Amino acid sequence: MSSKKETFGKTVGFVVAVCLVCAALVSVSAVQLKPLQTANKLLDKQTKILEAAGLLDMAGNNIVATYNQFVEAKMIDVATGEVIDGNPDMFDERRDARDANKSSKPVNDIAGINRRANTQVVYFVKNGAGTIETVILPIVGSGLWDLMYGFVGLESDLNTVKSVVYSDHKETPGLGAEVMNPNWKALWPGKKMFNDNGDIAIRMVKGGAKADDVHGVDGLSGATLTSVGVEKTIHFWLGEEGYGPFIAKTREKGLN
Repeated sequence: MSSKKETFGKTVGFVVAVCLVCAALVSVSAVQLKPLQTANKLLDKQTKILEAAGLLDMAGNNIVATYNQFVEAKMIDVATGEVIDGNPDMFDERRDARDANKSSKPVNDIAGINRRANTQVVYFVKNGAGTIETVILPIVGSGLWDLMYGFVGLESDLNTVKSVVYSDHKETPGLGAEVMNPNWKALWPGKKMFNDNGDIAIRMVKGGAKADDVHGVDGLSGATLTSVGVEKTIHFWLGEEGYGPFIAKTREKGLN
């Protein structure tokens, strides 16, 4: 009987020891890999920003160098549109949006985000002469299954579209996930976000927009809810509870 107890005790002790060793190895690995994961996350964001700026092909494998040469990131207060102090590289919209002290609940939440971070990062993209040619605005809004994150690139008039690039989503492959399709992304450049009265006029057109429609973009075939989500997301972020105050102040003062 004692022999059986001794064997059982040794077995339990061995299992516990293995579990502790494995837990320690996982913890050490997580700590050691965190800087690499943070760097990869930043690199992925910089890659998407260069794509939104139309500089990705030029960058090649020199993503960081190209980003540092042409892109300047600044923190803004969303409510006032004013540039504020802060480290753009350390800003985490998802984290701040979950913090009641760092976020607000939109009055008209057409984007379906629930809460919006009180600060955002805006990216100013310069040409070789140092003149700002593109302003890139991060966006987030509901798709069919979950929130979709992306960037809107606007030319210096803050109206003409340079690009719409999504970076993170959970939409259905072959349907809503077509927001990543180069052919769909190619429909955006040259479109106008605002009409002559200054109202947000961009819209997704089911069945396809006419060639001369400067405010219409082809909706995603078979993905009506995703298309509606894209339109509502852009309308929210270009509106008064999004980048509206920033756009107004920037137009008044000038980019350069």
